[in-house]
Parts: sequence; structure tokens; C-alpha cells
Amino acid sequence: MIQQIICRHVEKSFAGDGTKTTALKDANLTFEKGEFTAIIGPSGSGKSTLLSLIGTLDKPTQGGIFYDGEEILTKRKNRIADFRFEEIGFIFQQFHLLPTLTALENVLTPLFSRKVPYDKLKRAKEVLEQVGLLDKMNSLPSQLSGGQQQRVAIARAIIHKPSWLLADEPTGNLDTQTGERIYDLLKELNEQEGCGVLFVTHDPALADKAKRIISMKDGDVISDKVGVTP
Repeated sequence: MIQQIICRHVEKSFAGDGTKTTALKDANLTFEKGEFTAIIGPSGSGKSTLLSLIGTLDKPTQGGIFYDGEEILTKRKNRIADFRFEEIGFIFQQFHLLPTLTALENVLTPLFSRKVPYDKLKRAKEVLEQVGLLDKMNSLPSQLSGGQQQRVAIARAIIHKPSWLLADEPTGNLDTQTGERIYDLLKELNEQEGCGVLFVTHDPALADKAKRIISMKDGDVISDKVGVTP
């Protein structure tokens, strides 16, 4: 279980049509397991880029990201994929549920090609119960509200008990009240399971409830406040 993630001089640039765009500039950040951190900033500020790098979905152009001292992104693709499965749970703004699968089957998708030391079906039902949707396990995504679909996506993210939950604008497609419920669910998971949560949002009201707020603008980390009262 990864206890600490350190970003050292992390930069991400994209080249195209003879121009270079720097999405993230010289980021130096440390995250401890069990923290609940909000990352806030306008569109194009580098929030999602930072999250995708920390979650091993992409590699930095410069600098390094260290997981308990190990630079996973320098390893082979299958090692990175195994690490991501073991340690990271992703939640996105778009729910990314498969429309022809039931809620239960969608939750099971990360385990389809994996050998695990527990009963997959039992575990899937456990996490659906955890997010309050066991009674909807046989429903298709089209039969669920937006908030219910996001809860299915959260159940899918936590099925293998990751050390870290990375949530990229998870309330962006939801109304304010439903968004607050999703935030509260992630906070509950953070407290009960002890997983680190990185919560990307453009909503200051939600960010203000976090224990730590990282503010970004134009690819720069412009502030990092710790000890904010939820």
C-alpha cells in the first residue's frame, strides 16, 4: 500500500503544428495516504494533467513522480498497469459505464481479467452496498440517475481497495445537491478506508470543505494550503 506520492519538478508539454504547449510547469508536491486534497483552478490550469500523471495514465515530459521512493513510470507497461490496478482508483466527470452491462457488471469490469484472492461477486455486492445501490445492481445505466451512475463508478473504483482515489471533476455533470452527496461519499470513504483522495474541482464551495487545497492557474501551482477546516 503506497503511503506517499512525491512530484519533483514535474512538467508536461505537448507539441503540435510547430508549437509547444506546457500544461504543467515544475510541480513540486507531496501527498500522504489518508489525506483529502482538493485541486482547484479554471479550465486549462493543469488540474487534470496533474491527476493523470499521478495516476500513471501519462508520463511527465520532465521531472519524476515517486511512489514510496519508487519511480513507477520508468518501468515496463505491464508493471505500470499492475501498479495502477493495485493502488489507484479513478473517478471521472463522465461516468464511463458500459451501457449494455448492469450496475453489478460495470463494477466488476476492473476484475474481469485479474486473479484476486477474494470472491469477485461478493466484493462487487459489498461495494454497491457501500455506495447505497445494492438494490440497483441489476439496473442498466440508462435506468439510473446521474448521481446513481456516479455512485456505480465510485463502487467500481474502490472494488480492489486502492490506496488512492483520484477524482477528476466527479460532480461536474451533477446538480449542486447531488454533487454534494458525491463529495460526502468520497469523504466517508476517505475516513473509513483510509485512502488518499485527490479531488479535482472548479467548485470553490466543495474545495473549501477539504483538509488541503491546491490552487492552480496556467499550469502553475499557485498555492497549497494545509489545515483547512472541512
